[in-house]
Order: sequence, then C-alpha cells, then structure tokens
Amino acid sequence: MFESLLFHVTNGVATITLNRPEVYNAFNDPLSYELQDALKQAEKDPQIRAVVLTGAGKAFSSGQDLKASMEAGTRSFSESLHKRYNPIIRGIRNMPKPVICRLNGVAAGAGCSLALACDVIIASEMATLIEIFVNIALVLDSGSSYFLPRTIGYHRAFELATKATKLSAQEAMQLGLVNKVVKPEELDAAVQAEAEFYANAPTKAIALMKKMLTKGMTENLEAVLDYEAYCQEIAGRSEDNKEGVLAFMEKRKPAFKGR
Repeated sequence: MFESLLFHVTNGVATITLNRPEVYNAFNDPLSYELQDALKQAEKDPQIRAVVLTGAGKAFSSGQDLKASMEAGTRSFSESLHKRYNPIIRGIRNMPKPVICRLNGVAAGAGCSLALACDVIIASEMATLIEIFVNIALVLDSGSSYFLPRTIGYHRAFELATKATKLSAQEAMQLGLVNKVVKPEELDAAVQAEAEFYANAPTKAIALMKKMLTKGMTENLEAVLDYEAYCQEIAGRSEDNKEGVLAFMEKRKPAFKGR
C-alpha cells in the first residue's frame, strides 16, 4: 500500500516506519504524502488506539531530502510547507490517540520537528536532535518554533536554533525534550511497553487531554477552565468512565475499550 514507509498494526498499536534508510529517511514528495495518508488511516481506524512513529535503519529522519529538492527545480518554500509538512504536524497533533516517537537515531531539521510534535518520545542512547536549518540559511519550520520554546524556554531555543547545536539523547532528556532514554538494545521493549499502556488506556479521555494540554499552552486561565469543564462533560459520559468507576468500586483493574 505504501512505497516509502511501512504501516503495521498489532494489538491496537499502529507502527509507522519511515522507510528510506539509504538517505537516512529524508523526506521527498512521496514520503511526505504517504505519511499524511498513514496518519489519516491510523486516525480513522477505531481498532487503533496508539501510534508509534519511527525510522528504518540508523536514523529517525534527516529532514528534507536536499538532492530531491534540487532535482525538482525551483519551488515555493511556503507552498511546500503548506502541502507537505504542515499537514503531517497537524495530523499528529489532531490525532485523537497518543503518538509515540521511537527515536532510534538522528532527527534533524524537519525530522526534529516531527519528533517534537509527538506526545511521547522514547530515545535510544545513540539518538540525536538537531535543528539544522540555519546551516543552510533557513529558519525553523514544521512546528519547531512552536514546540521548542514552549518546552525549553526562549533563550535555550534561540541558542539551539541559531547555532544548530546537536543534542545527545541524554542532553535532550535533561532539557525535557524527550521522556526516556534507553540502551539501543532496550529501545523496542521500552516502546512496546509504552504503546501497550496507551493501547489499553481510556482513549477518549486521553484524546481530550491531548487537546486540553495544547490549548493550555496558548490560552488564558479562564478559557482553559471553561474548556476543562466542556471536556470533562464529554469524558464523564463515556463508556470508559462508567467502567473505571465500576472497577474502582469492585477493586479490580478496569478494562477500557477506548469508547
């Protein structure tokens, strides 16, 4: 179904693997559009309750395939972002399911933005993050100027953006950019455990919290309080809420269905 990525579903978890290892999973047009389609497929499938995003081979993604860009000739940077990259970032952020980044190697440029857009980032000790745009006299894109300062503050974000400072996985975790760092041989098990947790969690409540936390980064307190009340009304009428309360009363583990 896809030529530039792999899409696999097991036990409620969809794993999307960028599959251009020969160019460190750099983005050309086909990969950009296929990832958009894969995210839509994951969103629409009610059996999928968590998504894992990763890269084949040694890299997560090295960002834009510059060779492919040069071969395509002169094109509008703005149009490219609006058609190719921004829909991917929106697809991740609007996904009503947790998106887990399996950060297996370098995430550079738009690849770094892609990782930062995910809800949870579990990194191999061999992974690195670098906002490499300035090295070719470009600016942050694909959401990095949104996620970076909100996560680490303006001054550190400015430094990383303007110096293209490469962060090790451990350095990224110290800054709060990744959730967990594990040995390369432990990465699969760590990601699987995280994915299984979310695949068995109350999906609707988590989807609402994802929206709330994003809104909470930009709205004032009054707006957030109103939105919390709105979302709690929806969550409180879910089947999972009834199951959670019943399980608490019966002193057992809840069996959430994501509804």
